Amino acid sequence: MGEHVLEVDDQSFEKEVERADRPVVVDFWAEWCGPCKMLSPIVEEVAKEYKEVKFCRLNVDDNPNQAGKFQIMSIPTLIFFKQGKAIDKVVGLISKGEMVKRVQGVLGSE
Repeated sequence: MGEHVLEVDDQSFEKEVERADRPVVVDFWAEWCGPCKMLSPIVEEVAKEYKEVKFCRLNVDDNPNQAGKFQIMSIPTLIFFKQGKAIDKVVGLISKGEMVKRVQGVLGSE
């Protein structure tokens, strides 16, 4: 992935996402998923613009524990975390504008 999005796995998830000192957006994806590949550059673009938010991605095929924990049934799924808690979730491909709106919502909920 790009330089602005951190690849996480079942082992690093708690440290990187649930114990993060800032809001986190996690992109749940898989290699075979077409819409995930379309969402990827949007996530990267938004990550470049919002340095105060941490952006991560988790491959659901390689990391079934976290995918199960957050009941990921369809991908792509974006989950927005604040202080270690999931506060927003989007399933499916979304526009950059919609993603920015949700990131701002997470930032605004302080």
